[in-house]
Amino acid sequence: MTTLATTPIGWTAAVPINGLHHFAYRCRDAEETRRFYEDILGLPLFHYIRSDVVPSTGEYCPYVHIFFRMTDGSCLAFFDLGDNLVSEPSVNTPRWVNHIALRVDTVEQLEAMKARLQAEGIDVLGVTDHRVFKSIYFFDPNGIRLELCAQVAPPSQMLAEQKGVRDKLDAWTKEKAERLAKKA
Repeated sequence: MTTLATTPIGWTAAVPINGLHHFAYRCRDAEETRRFYEDILGLPLFHYIRSDVVPSTGEYCPYVHIFFRMTDGSCLAFFDLGDNLVSEPSVNTPRWVNHIALRVDTVEQLEAMKARLQAEGIDVLGVTDHRVFKSIYFFDPNGIRLELCAQVAPPSQMLAEQKGVRDKLDAWTKEKAERLAKKA
């Protein structure tokens, strides 16, 4: 039996988070989204929910909720609210910022997916070299930016990259504060 430890300040310790269950977005059309994720990207349609009432809020909103499963068991999920609208991008965030990055095993697979997407008429940016992984970028039919990544750095390099990461974030936080103070 797992019990929750209490931290020195009296809070209950966090339980282990084991991975991503699903990440959900709004989609314009469930079938259009299914075709893209299942037929083009190869993610099988895994689960379907149809309801008129949102279980968490109780509000009336007819919808379909569809899930596409990845090989690790996690899912990308979408809500079709039946109105043929897509989510509007944020006016204060560049389109390249919010995206979903999905992993493939090799650079060869990454290049094969690039060719597959382009054969479907999808604009693809990259292959982009990020030093420890390589990526391609494209948009789904809902305007959601996707990234496919292939790791090129071995685990030992990634472990070395992790060292000092908190210090780097602290330095960024200080630099940002100084820059914002100058603007004020």
